[in-house]
Amino acid sequence: MANSKASDGMALGNVVADVESSFWRQIGIASGSFWKSSVRNRILVFAAALIVVILATAYGTVILNQWNAPFYNALERRDLPAFLDELRNFAFIAGALLVLNVVQAWLNQMTALHMREGLSRDVVDQWLNGARAYRLSLSSPLGVNPDQRLHEDARKLAEMTTSLAIGLFNATVLLVSFIGVLWSLSNDFTFRIGQTSFHVPGYMVWGALVYALLASLLSELVGRSLSKLNAERYGREADLRFSLMRANENLEAIALAHGEETERRHIHQSLDGVLGSIRHLALALTNLTWVTAGFGWLAIIVPILIASPAYFAGTITFGGLMMAAAAFTQVYSALRWYVDNFGAIADWRAALLRVTVLRAALVSMGEDQRGAGRLEFTQSDDRTLRLDNLEICTRVQGDVCESAFRLRERNLVVAPGDRVMINGDQGINRKMLFHAMAGIWPFGRGRIALPRDQDIIFVPQTGYLPEGRLRSLLAYPVASARFSDAEMIEALRAVGLADLTGRLDERGRWERILDKDQQMALAFANILIRKPRWLVMHDVLEGLEPDTERRLTSILAQMQDATLIYLGRSLAFADATGARAVHLEKIEAERA
Repeated sequence: MANSKASDGMALGNVVADVESSFWRQIGIASGSFWKSSVRNRILVFAAALIVVILATAYGTVILNQWNAPFYNALERRDLPAFLDELRNFAFIAGALLVLNVVQAWLNQMTALHMREGLSRDVVDQWLNGARAYRLSLSSPLGVNPDQRLHEDARKLAEMTTSLAIGLFNATVLLVSFIGVLWSLSNDFTFRIGQTSFHVPGYMVWGALVYALLASLLSELVGRSLSKLNAERYGREADLRFSLMRANENLEAIALAHGEETERRHIHQSLDGVLGSIRHLALALTNLTWVTAGFGWLAIIVPILIASPAYFAGTITFGGLMMAAAAFTQVYSALRWYVDNFGAIADWRAALLRVTVLRAALVSMGEDQRGAGRLEFTQSDDRTLRLDNLEICTRVQGDVCESAFRLRERNLVVAPGDRVMINGDQGINRKMLFHAMAGIWPFGRGRIALPRDQDIIFVPQTGYLPEGRLRSLLAYPVASARFSDAEMIEALRAVGLADLTGRLDERGRWERILDKDQQMALAFANILIRKPRWLVMHDVLEGLEPDTERRLTSILAQMQDATLIYLGRSLAFADATGARAVHLEKIEAERA
């Protein structure tokens, strides 16, 4: 199966490359996901409220800036009554700004919350849509350990999108508000150097622009590698978490094989990858700090230096100087928003890339998969299951089917109530036919027609036992509320699990609590309570204890209302059910 993912992998590779190469493509995917989200309207309402609050805060900040002039002038004149009046004015302005800041903080959090809800639900829904997750795991490295993208990257993208968008809007509003203030304060000033004089309209505005531009250019030069380094770190973190999860899920096998040293070495190798990425990222962030911190410290004195010519020339008062310095700081702070957030923007772009690449890959797997080298999946109207001219490709390279098998009976019809056992030549992977009938393996030729509007359960050789209450496992994937306790207890007793009847509400890691025979017996208890019309099984009786095998084959023999299809070589099934045999045979490689 190692090479069987090539065909899907090539198509996915093109999709991934397209998304990775275009930032605007990533933005388009994220925007489309947002616009279709169920939380869109809620986010828009919060966004509108944030705009109102930010505009009100900006207005209050302008009023506070204007307060500087009379306050510092009162200090310069040693005018105590005026000084006290301005303190009272400050209390009103600062109190209003405090309320606005608190409201904005709450709106920020609520917007981020709904952003994460919408994004996380969308990506998870795309991942668990049909068999996309399974097919992605076969055809792309994206599907090996997607939990980092589904959880951490989605969280970071939602929270950082909210934070950065609000910060950008706030900086823009402040910039527009205070450029006018700064321009009016420095518009009439004339520079004199010796006998030469010249006039620079709004020179403080140009000073702030030059200062912020210089900081931005240096930050871009020093920090341009941060986006790539962050993306690399997230990938390494995902590899480490996957190694730890895989070891934790297979502790028994590792202990029996005395493989702790090997697993420790593998985990340490993954950890080394994480630490190496963090070292590179730390060096890049350290270099960026030289720029951001350096310009931050200079910002303490630069506004005074730039405004001082007008003050010493007597154009503005001391209060006007402080007002100009505060306005300069606001303009510069707004302009250097990009500088201050360069690392965060790089981090955001890395999260955006990883989430949108995963979503684009998943969506592409939901597109029409018909064409050359693909099976045709339909539904029959006569309640039969049909396999017409079926050939299953087991190894695909590009457009070439390098290995395949087929049914010797070219047009197999399974009618309601039939018992069929499908086996075949030595070395044929019957599991691929099982997956093809379930609709999760599309490579091959011919047509698979499943009965329309019929309950079909596919039972793999190794089932899935999710963590949770036993009653939930017994009914999985159907809601346990659909079945009574009496039905569950009766099913458990029928399959030989009477000792579990008092544990329906117990939670546990049942894949570790139950042995192989018990897990298969639990799968049959699930069948008994769900009462399917069609049952397709893959080697479910192989390797069981004789008593378990006899009990389960007896159950199958008594299912008179169900159609049974067994992929395997179980003589016990054939003897108990009288199943007719269908044979699989290898065929020479052909172009798919």
